[in-house]
Amino acid sequence: MLALSLVLPLSLTACSSGSEAKNGGADEVVVLRMSHFMPAPSAMNAEIFEPWAKKIEEESNGRIKIENFPGSTLTKPSDTYEAVVNGRVDIGIQLQGYTSGRFPLSQIAELPGLSNSGSQMSCLMQTLYDNGTIASEYEDSHVISLYGLGPGVLHSTKLIAKPDDMKGLRIRRPSAVAGDIIESMGAAPVGLPATDIYTSLQRGVIDGLSLPWDGVPIFRVNELVDNHTNIPLYSSSVVINMNKEKYDSLPPDLQKVIDDNSGMVFAKKVGEMLTEDDREALQAAKDAGSTIVDIPDPLNDPAWSGLLKQGTQKYLNSVNQNGVDADAVYEKVKAASEACKV
Repeated sequence: MLALSLVLPLSLTACSSGSEAKNGGADEVVVLRMSHFMPAPSAMNAEIFEPWAKKIEEESNGRIKIENFPGSTLTKPSDTYEAVVNGRVDIGIQLQGYTSGRFPLSQIAELPGLSNSGSQMSCLMQTLYDNGTIASEYEDSHVISLYGLGPGVLHSTKLIAKPDDMKGLRIRRPSAVAGDIIESMGAAPVGLPATDIYTSLQRGVIDGLSLPWDGVPIFRVNELVDNHTNIPLYSSSVVINMNKEKYDSLPPDLQKVIDDNSGMVFAKKVGEMLTEDDREALQAAKDAGSTIVDIPDPLNDPAWSGLLKQGTQKYLNSVNQNGVDADAVYEKVKAASEACKV
């Protein structure tokens, strides 16, 4: 009887645990590790990523916990997407441009003249994914959202007022698209992640860089550079992906929590914040007395339009060589861009 009294509770416990696992483990906490390159003090991390993780935890009643690893502490900026695909991390945030040739269709949206703000670019990227134009590039993971940054403008140690001023300069570029544009101006594009900008400027490795306005205070560019050419040369896009097997392993109610905080809902929120951050950073540069050259519509500016169109066609031709009709995709991107104007 004593032996039976000891065995019976254990048997019941085992049955209970098995039933709970079969039903998705209602009391089990799912821990998801999230990796990205933005510094911990940045607005993107503090005002978007951290609150998003907290909201997921709250709406799941504590059954999902997201551990946030900012500042490339868990994965390299160029390795984050694949780290998610391979299951080394659960959620990743990466610029498509950090992996050259990996997202050629997505990067068509980064070409000049397609976006004038973070809001427009975020809407554009999510729209292109939702309507299937670029979805094939992300089939190896579960996409949480795509968004885009504000236009990349020029910040340099030497004043750039016209394309000839760029000749011979070493300009940091974040992607192949931006590199083609910079090279078409006669400058030498230098590929390096945003986290290396400050030391590269400080050591004279680069003479300037292309970066949205909101990145100027984040990466302390304003401490070393006071010449800014406010020209929308390109835009950068970002993907937030989750390991597909990890997502599929979640019970339907927890998948719904993720889904309810994904897609266009997330993209619009990020886009609005980035647009405001760009405005504030530009105003801060003006208030600091920096020299700012405004070229708001370079595609219709005689000095800039020819070279920008040349750089655009160079990129489209490179994608066409891979057997993809890049020109047809470009037309779809332009239509989505028009629909996303704010």
